[in-house]
Amino acid sequence: MLFPAVLSSNVHADLDLGRHGIHYPGAVHYQLAPAAWVELALARGEGVLAANGAFVAHTGTHTGRSPKDRYLVAEPLSERDIRWGPTNRPIEPGVFEHLLHRALAYLQGRDLFVCDGSACADPESAVPVRVIADKAWHALFAQALLRDGESGTDAACEEGLTVLCASGMHADPVLDGTRSDTFIVLHLARGLVLIGGTEYAGEIKKAVFSVLNYLLPLRGVCTMHCAANVGPAGDSALFFGLSGTGKTTLSADPSRRLIGDDEHGWSDAGIFNIEGGCYAKTIRLSREGEPQIWDAIRFGSVLENVVLDPRTRQPDYDDERFTENTRAAYPLSHIDGAEPSSRGAHPRTILFLTCDAFGVLPPVSRLTPEQALYHFLSGYTAKVAGTEAGVREPEATFSTCFAAPFLPLPPARYAELLAERMRTHGSQVWLVNTGWIDGPFGRGRRIELAHTRALVRAILAGALDDAVFTPEPYFGLLTPASCPDVPQELLRPHEIGGDGDDYEKRARHLAEMFHANFETYHAPDVPEAVRRAGPRI
Repeated sequence: MLFPAVLSSNVHADLDLGRHGIHYPGAVHYQLAPAAWVELALARGEGVLAANGAFVAHTGTHTGRSPKDRYLVAEPLSERDIRWGPTNRPIEPGVFEHLLHRALAYLQGRDLFVCDGSACADPESAVPVRVIADKAWHALFAQALLRDGESGTDAACEEGLTVLCASGMHADPVLDGTRSDTFIVLHLARGLVLIGGTEYAGEIKKAVFSVLNYLLPLRGVCTMHCAANVGPAGDSALFFGLSGTGKTTLSADPSRRLIGDDEHGWSDAGIFNIEGGCYAKTIRLSREGEPQIWDAIRFGSVLENVVLDPRTRQPDYDDERFTENTRAAYPLSHIDGAEPSSRGAHPRTILFLTCDAFGVLPPVSRLTPEQALYHFLSGYTAKVAGTEAGVREPEATFSTCFAAPFLPLPPARYAELLAERMRTHGSQVWLVNTGWIDGPFGRGRRIELAHTRALVRAILAGALDDAVFTPEPYFGLLTPASCPDVPQELLRPHEIGGDGDDYEKRARHLAEMFHANFETYHAPDVPEAVRRAGPRI
């Protein structure tokens, strides 16, 4: 009888959700310790515990984000600033009000789970965030990813952001004006996010990031989809890259303190983590390759769509039967040696990570300021067979600023802010290819993680500052003649292995894709020197 008594003590009868339009909720559970969220989620049958103590949830039909079901309300305050299009789909205020009314009706009478936190470690940029969810594990997820915020008072959220998660409510496209039964709607003027029809918790994280990508640049803060860490001497480094390029893996370095693995701001005072936790991909995770991430996944963490051994409950990180996009969410405090302030000095080093499946780009190259902006606006990586349904050959992916799905403003706005920061603080940018060399995917070999780590170590230690650099012939990238602990022949893939004509064909093909992608940027938005910094055809 003790267990039910513990659960009943979690009910917070005094929290008034009326200001959010929820006047008749069921039991309201508020700002609980991770153990209490886990107890509730287990009692409600929302998931199970793994042998390592992590809570494991399966998200059903949606095992990733639903970008085609994401909308921004077209209201007067923000409408002129937004870059409308396939990423930022408009929804009329009247349609939003109808959908909100239906979502609030769904939430009435239901047990609700409320987490108050904040975003941004920089006090000048901090934004309170309240998450109201219909699932207990979503509150656990939010608590792991958000920073600590004020609790016990609604005043903490009056000028912040509220996220309403009605995961069990499904829209009717005919009645509700949506594309499908799933919806993620951002009302920037009201600081309100509405999520329904999906249990994938990553929608919560990325909705908050999207709102901040609108708010913070208007205050002069550069927002970035990147990881960050700091060395023993206080030298900060940024790691940009799309999913699967290694920014979480490479930023989790035992010799450096982790600031964060995914979302950061760069203000006049330096860099800061927007989040309070990490959201790492776990497919093929190993203790040997990524010990810090492996050890961070314990009680208080969430595993999404990870397969467990039915007898031992050990996670099988190699099993992708539900999705290749298996994930772990955990607070930064789970990372040994994480930077406690979640802040750092202006970065000396910036790394752009790409996974080139065509076997063209060198493992490491130093970029000029113009090349840095060209590759920042390009945001290139490649999908390979087996990572997504229907992908049989390498496919180039271009995501502007390495963050296209989360950018409400025109890309040039983010590029201008980054360029100004880099210019002011003398940051050096490097392009690091974590993908294939000596041939494309299927014929070549992927660069070993140990070699990529050696390249990153050398960059951060300044071991390549005085190296001899020569340009490779197609992209004009400056490549070093040598690097400690890396075989010399790996550094210039156009000179090793295979048929030279075949390499030239692949290089020209990739260069043409870069050029075609860059044509989407209008001339007034991009300086001619940046446009000329692209590959040569």
